[in-house]
Amino acid sequence: MAGVAEAGGQPQAGQPPVGRKARQLLTEGARLHEAARTVLADHARALEAVRTALAPLQAELVAQELESIPVARLKDVTEGRLRLGAVETAGLGSVRAVYEASRYELRQIPGVGAQTADQALAAARQIARAVEETVSVRLDVDRPEPRTTALVVALRKLVEAGPELRRAVDAAQRLDERLGALLPEARPTAGWLRMAFTRRHRRQSAFAAVVGIRELTADAATRDIRLLLAQASTDLLREPASDIEAWVDFELRSTEYYSQLAEISEHRADVEAAEGFLPSEVAERVHGQSLDDTHRRVSLRGYQSFGARFALAQRRVVLGDEMGLGKTVQAIAVLAHLAGEGHSHFLVVCPASVLINWTREIRSRSTLRALPVHGADRQDAYAEWRERGGVAITTYDVLHTLPTPKGNGRSKTNGNGRSKANGTKPKTSGDPAPGMLVVDEAHYVKNPDTRRSKAVAAWTDHCDRVLFLTGTPMENRVEEFRTLVRYLQPALVPTIDHGTAVAGPHAFRASVAPAYLRRNQRDVLTELPALLQVDEWEEFSAADQEAYRKAVEAGNFMAMRRAAYADAERSAKLQRLRELVSEAAENGLKVVVFSYFRDVLATVQEALGTPVRKDRARRVFGPISGAVPAAHRQRLVDEFAAADGHAVLLCQIEAGGVGLNLQAASVVVLCEPQVKPTLEHQAVARAHRMGQVRTVQVHRLLAPDSVDDRLLRILRNKDRLFDTYARRSDMAEASPDAVDVSDGRLARRIVEEEQRRLAAQG
Repeated sequence: MAGVAEAGGQPQAGQPPVGRKARQLLTEGARLHEAARTVLADHARALEAVRTALAPLQAELVAQELESIPVARLKDVTEGRLRLGAVETAGLGSVRAVYEASRYELRQIPGVGAQTADQALAAARQIARAVEETVSVRLDVDRPEPRTTALVVALRKLVEAGPELRRAVDAAQRLDERLGALLPEARPTAGWLRMAFTRRHRRQSAFAAVVGIRELTADAATRDIRLLLAQASTDLLREPASDIEAWVDFELRSTEYYSQLAEISEHRADVEAAEGFLPSEVAERVHGQSLDDTHRRVSLRGYQSFGARFALAQRRVVLGDEMGLGKTVQAIAVLAHLAGEGHSHFLVVCPASVLINWTREIRSRSTLRALPVHGADRQDAYAEWRERGGVAITTYDVLHTLPTPKGNGRSKTNGNGRSKANGTKPKTSGDPAPGMLVVDEAHYVKNPDTRRSKAVAAWTDHCDRVLFLTGTPMENRVEEFRTLVRYLQPALVPTIDHGTAVAGPHAFRASVAPAYLRRNQRDVLTELPALLQVDEWEEFSAADQEAYRKAVEAGNFMAMRRAAYADAERSAKLQRLRELVSEAAENGLKVVVFSYFRDVLATVQEALGTPVRKDRARRVFGPISGAVPAAHRQRLVDEFAAADGHAVLLCQIEAGGVGLNLQAASVVVLCEPQVKPTLEHQAVARAHRMGQVRTVQVHRLLAPDSVDDRLLRILRNKDRLFDTYARRSDMAEASPDAVDVSDGRLARRIVEEEQRRLAAQG
């Protein structure tokens, strides 16, 4: 009975438990295993409910696409081997007609044999599978119908459970896999007698299994996994929401709904586009980077997860995603990951207009402590951050007043202790550098000679990890992009030259890939509602023409641009603006009005002060301008978003086009064209961004035979180059006249041309 002697006495200290203690441990493990399996089952039912509601909507979209594909395309799939003459003669003109036919129905067509029928069906199904991967269901909050309502109700259960559900499901899957294997293996340890009659190798396996169960249950207790699983089950077993509740919640949190939908439908966007067309070696490095979500309170879209991992893997980069794709969320995900690795201090630098937005986003989307370092108490706040850690959020204007920390290997000097980046010796604090420096709207530092650029350069020299965020890394010249990269990876700068840019997109992408990632809305936000852009051409009234002629004679470019609003009572543009706003009011839509000029906005504000009807006053918020404090700007945006039904928000385009989220609006009015196309792109993207649930209408007010007309013609090539290159992570100066044109030169050119035109007219 050697086995009994071995296992029959009381276990020595440090040995695995046997008998009563083992039974208690096995019971505890079995309960934990059951809780994990319950969560997985509840989650599977919730997913199945969504898929069931999604299937008919997706099938209809696929059918519509197949209807538009001529049946002759089936030959392409079979490399021309398929004979379709008889099929077409029978009236089956689209791929849909073949796809929905049965093998028997096809064989009834004269001249179609069994082989042809089988080949045609196989080809149609192959095309249908390809189409299914590209179609995306859009939920129209203005036109709910039973099928979309069922989908929204099913999705709400998952959305309501929040990002903690993903953690619970991941934990449940790990526990189910581990405990499912360990519990049967450890069963002999429940009794001394059973262990006595168990073979030696089996006893060793049982002991190892019970040790594994003990470790799992102890870890679950330490991390409150039981509570996490219990909460997930409670959330998943809640009664379904009413139709109205679900639609209201969708309108408030459409981003979360679409994130769940994209994950469940396994819709595969263009992978290359979602990964910014990075070379394979860089993409593979990013794929190998993990992403800790312990301190994150928000789920990430696939492209957002890739962006965060890109910043971590490459350490010092520019994230240049088009506006509306969630650059802030990706940055927060990076900070949360680094916090999970033990980093305690982070610094965000941003324009004053978005400081409040950053503070709110960090607090709501992570467990990290956000501390604004701004205003009269900024030094006290900075001292508190140095002592307690968290995410310090400061502005460009304040950054230069803060002592830079001691370096950590990134700082480079020119031999006399002076920073190579800015030629001055920065004041250092002796404190460790932040775990990461985030610079928002980084195009603000494209001029290296400004004070804010020098301050950013000093901090980037002392930080190992730096993330620049900008939706407009290049406005006019490649040199601006070279400046941003010079802060981060100076060794790359020689590769970013005019020759590389002119060589085309692929050459440029390869040269900047280690430091630059950009994705576009149309490539990764397939569910984003349509953007309808309309140029509203309005002939000058007599008053407009008189004001315009005077501005041209005076050579005043800015007066020419706003001459159409000089006489509010007789302004053609203002009349059209009133009509657009009145139409929006009748449909309960919110409107954002952008202008470069404060006096134009004041005129618009006065013109819109008249009620739409005597019994309903129009609510006009703003104007938001550079003179409005950041806190007040955000308050105006919040009040505008919270207003019931129709409202109007007035924004100076340089102030409202940066950092403010205006997706409550579905109508955008641009009072005049802008000298820089990026200003318009930025402004429109504030409304047409992730979270928008309605089609966005953009109306640009223009006057023919005027500065508007002239400006658009001159900038058309410039805008096209921006679209062709900047929107695809590329830069070019192939057309200096179109790209490298300063505002001053452009203004002089237009003034001179208009003076000649009007003089010729007498």
